[in-house]
Amino acid sequence: MTNTDAFDAPLTLDSDAVLLLIDVQKGFEAPQYGPRDNPQAEQRMAELIAAWQATGRPIVTVQHASASGPLAKDDPGYALKDFVAELTPELHITKTVNSAFYGTPDLHAWLQERGARQIVITGIITNVCNETTARMAGNLGYDAIFPTDAMHSFDMTGPDGTTVPAAELARATATTLHAMRFAKVVTTDKVLAAAKA
Repeated sequence: MTNTDAFDAPLTLDSDAVLLLIDVQKGFEAPQYGPRDNPQAEQRMAELIAAWQATGRPIVTVQHASASGPLAKDDPGYALKDFVAELTPELHITKTVNSAFYGTPDLHAWLQERGARQIVITGIITNVCNETTARMAGNLGYDAIFPTDAMHSFDMTGPDGTTVPAAELARATATTLHAMRFAKVVTTDKVLAAAKA
């Protein structure tokens, strides 16, 4: 079996596959972020959480602490959204940059200590912290799984002044991660089916 064949094979999940919930914070509801895609993202994340809890797999939450703005620690927006805040995760990481691998406690060290090799990446923002984390996961040798309907992005304006819709940015992220084999880009339904198998 070639690497490409292995990548495109039916999805299977390890019994200790980690669900990573990145920056699911109330501050992202602030008007300054503008239009988003994927209105069902939170519902899909909740479905994954339920599946992980039902099967006893580990959940890791990640929280971004900005120097200022809606995600600053002294802002109400720093808080995790309620459906994530009510969890008792196996690990909670605080970070100040894009990648969940650059936070406290150290995600890579925790995964290595557990012997975990699979990470299911969800959360906010698809083409920023989620994509950065997926790229690092792939580079570090993890089996990164990227259910694109369990995350969302926002419209963003490029250097030429053109605003690119969130859905296009998310599609570009999915294309890059898939084409360059950083992560397995899938649907939440495919992950849920693998979790129940």
